[in-house]
Amino acid sequence: MNPAIAETGTARVPAWAADTAPLPWISVAPGSRYFVDDTGAAWTPIGQNDAISWPELIGLFRRRDLAGVERHLRWLAANGVTCLRLMLEYAQVRHRYIERPVGRFVPAMVQLWDDLFALCERVGLRILLTPVDTFWMWLHWRHHPWNRANGGQLDDRSRLLLCGETRTAIKARLEFAVRRWGGSGALFAWDLWNEIHPAQAQDSADVFGEFIHDLSSHVRQLELDLYGRSHPQTVSLFGPELLLKPHLDLRGPIFRHPDLDFASIHIYATGTIDHPRDTVRPALAMGAIVRESLGEITDDRPFLDTEHGPIHSFKDKHKTLPEPFDDEYFRHMSWAHLASGGVGGGMRWPNRHPHVLTVGMRDAQRAMSAFLPLIDWVRFRPCNLNAEGSATGFHLTACADDDQALVWIVRRGGRDDAGMVPQSVAPRAVRITLPMAGEGRWRVRLFDTRSGLACGEQAGEAAGGALTIDIAAVGADLAIAAERLSTSHSRGT
Repeated sequence: MNPAIAETGTARVPAWAADTAPLPWISVAPGSRYFVDDTGAAWTPIGQNDAISWPELIGLFRRRDLAGVERHLRWLAANGVTCLRLMLEYAQVRHRYIERPVGRFVPAMVQLWDDLFALCERVGLRILLTPVDTFWMWLHWRHHPWNRANGGQLDDRSRLLLCGETRTAIKARLEFAVRRWGGSGALFAWDLWNEIHPAQAQDSADVFGEFIHDLSSHVRQLELDLYGRSHPQTVSLFGPELLLKPHLDLRGPIFRHPDLDFASIHIYATGTIDHPRDTVRPALAMGAIVRESLGEITDDRPFLDTEHGPIHSFKDKHKTLPEPFDDEYFRHMSWAHLASGGVGGGMRWPNRHPHVLTVGMRDAQRAMSAFLPLIDWVRFRPCNLNAEGSATGFHLTACADDDQALVWIVRRGGRDDAGMVPQSVAPRAVRITLPMAGEGRWRVRLFDTRSGLACGEQAGEAAGGALTIDIAAVGADLAIAAERLSTSHSRGT
């Protein structure tokens, strides 16, 4: 056993879990782009990025306000949030390193994570966990415990993925986490490495595949040995790198690595998502990137954005978006992500002062959570139809299989001076057309993405290779869940 693990008294069933009913584990639904829990029920990650030093979780450190953190987590769960993406250490500040020095796991940090996993088990939230905060580690390398100048093993941060001793340290950190918290159903999945980057391998991606395999197999085998099963795995990438470095093989390791269970990138499209001037173009960019990402996947594994937001506006322009604008921008992008075939609504990096999501964003998460039961996710095998479908007078994002369809439409043109779609816009009729094999009747349910309420039900008709849905009056935007009721022919029959 790793001596650092022995030092902290890690047990296969940690003491904090002894008096809590275990949460079911999450896995990829067989043959599906979506997730299920142990009972076979669909599970969808609705949430965002958080950090152990940000305002809503800061009370965990040294147990300063566990009751306050629990109240916050309960409020999230009551409002439809199911998942938080978190980093095991957060290197923006110097007192949130999980190891210091390298190989010694800081007792206060271990206690913090014990408490957080216990709270998440109690309230029913799950964590997408990544072991290293690579962004702040890179910027604050002079302080990091892995730096040789601080007693670590690495001479230069440009060799993070290449140094054998550093690889050993990374795997030891993952082993510690697996042994201590890997038995918990509150752990949704591992993001084995946050934003893998060529700069971490001397401007090369040649080692990406081997690096991912080494970490993946280490974690999976350890979980199988300890628990008889393993949590889903992914590795994330800063999405713009796909365009900035087309000469490197970034797509294969991220979208098609055989050891990973789902694919994820950080969607910060330049000029639209990272620095928005209206609330529609970022959503269209989100839909286009989800479509492109799904096209890179060859085995139908799930895809989801695990970071997005106005990073350039906030970090470089030092601007916090006006709250009403940011709420609509957030809501539009979330629905574009879901309707394009991504899992959930994507995971916002707050990029606000204070560094938390707004009440309006939480309302949007609650609304999406209320919509989810309208789709049978376990049976859904969709293709993206953003380009193939149409909606008169509206932009459309959509995905569908032979028996179900998911659509989100938003009004074309007519944005106000703030770049928003006026909610007072006069409703208009719309005809939605999606390519669809077979003929027959469809049940069409309409959903108001602002209120989070169903707002109508009607019939649709599939004939002549298309599903047609005519809606008499639509205002600013609308989500639609449709299911086939009868058929004379469908694909695969």
